[in-house]
Amino acid sequence: MTYALRAKVRAKHFPAVGNAPPKHVVQDFVLEIPENGFVALFGPSGCGKTTILNMLAGLDRDFDGEIDRRDDEVAYVFQEPRLLPWLTVEDNLKLVLDDGGETEALIDAWLGEMGLSDVRNVYANRLSLGMARRVALARGFITRPRVLLMDEPFVSLDEPTADRLQQLLLDTLAAHPAAVVFITHSLREAITLADEIVFLSPSPTAIERKATIALDREERRSEQAIEAVRQRLIGVD
Repeated sequence: MTYALRAKVRAKHFPAVGNAPPKHVVQDFVLEIPENGFVALFGPSGCGKTTILNMLAGLDRDFDGEIDRRDDEVAYVFQEPRLLPWLTVEDNLKLVLDDGGETEALIDAWLGEMGLSDVRNVYANRLSLGMARRVALARGFITRPRVLLMDEPFVSLDEPTADRLQQLLLDTLAAHPAAVVFITHSLREAITLADEIVFLSPSPTAIERKATIALDREERRSEQAIEAVRQRLIGVD
């Protein structure tokens, strides 16, 4: 099997601050993401999910372990859209692109795919949160990453908007495959999106178990199918 990303983190500590001792945040974390696989990291608040994503992204290199991936093949969609408010939607997308003849065509295509063509020249601070998250999603995909890291990209949205963006993500991945590591606090969201869910322990984070999600695309649109899997995973007969 070919892997888009492989990680082995033996330990991760945050240094001591003041009189507090060093904090042990990750222990014996091993992850292998196959090409175009979708893995959701699911665990309690504060267990170290974002720390793991930062290590996978290469933003945090201060740990005992190895990450096998290329920096130029990774894109990161953060929990907040992180758009520059004084720039238009188009200019926010241009920030991650090299100047070249295909830049305008790429922006045209991705604005169309994300339903953003009408806000191309709108400043980012005028966008709704749902629209801003669409722009962040376009910015993640527009560089054609091999690996897409996503840190709760649909958090704080109302349920209908989050549902629409989840389906938009699945549609986009069907057209533009990439391996995804996705952080979520919602088991329902993990089941809707992922091929595999990795359940994490409280800090120091370790993998408690993994679950394969064998749902086809239509079943991922079915609340009944998703709930049946959720009930099985939480051990309800």
